[in-house]
Amino acid sequence: MDINSIGTDSSKPTHKHFFFSCPDNPAETLAVIIPEQLHASYGMYTWPCAPVLAWYLWSQRPELIGKHVIELGAGTSLPGVVAAKCGANVTLSDCSRFTKCLENCRTSAVTNGVGDKVKIIGLTWGTFEPQLLKLEPVDLIISSDCFYDPTVFEPILMTVSYLLEKNPSASFVCSYKERSSDWSFEPYLSKWKLCCKTLEVASIISSSVVDVAELTQDNTIQLFEIHRAS
Repeated sequence: MDINSIGTDSSKPTHKHFFFSCPDNPAETLAVIIPEQLHASYGMYTWPCAPVLAWYLWSQRPELIGKHVIELGAGTSLPGVVAAKCGANVTLSDCSRFTKCLENCRTSAVTNGVGDKVKIIGLTWGTFEPQLLKLEPVDLIISSDCFYDPTVFEPILMTVSYLLEKNPSASFVCSYKERSSDWSFEPYLSKWKLCCKTLEVASIISSSVVDVAELTQDNTIQLFEIHRAS
């Protein structure tokens, strides 16, 4: 993965470049440009969890074609944009109050030529807003680094549980940065009738040309796949 930022003034938007490739087919590549603001709020910067999830989606690209993918807490929208460029129909969502984040979702989609394949909605975790209730059937739910504080663990899983109940064949794949060994969303899984398994980041990345330490920026990042409990 090659990452370059253009712009030095942190008060102005920068553009971070991400490149995805396939060692078995050097001609198969993907370039994504993500607008971000280095000084801005959490959702306006591309954190290390996002490239990890994006590489997972790139590795699953044949399965994404024609599927409806929704990204929760999309922010700069790298994973959602990658899914769209791989052929998925994507809904990018962020908190209804975060109008700048929602605007940035749209900018990311348009910048990468997928504005016509992407919908933008305001979606606040743990609430049942009209946008959530009217959502079309979903095949895959994704999020990167949304479990950044224990106070949001249950609201996220409440929303995920609702979506998986409405779409029982769907799954939720999220990248999670370990910030404290005392933090865990496991207690909420059984409450919201969910089950979780770990996806091995190293095995996913081993088939790519990117180094795991470079990708994670030496953070401990995990990938989880969550389903509705049977």
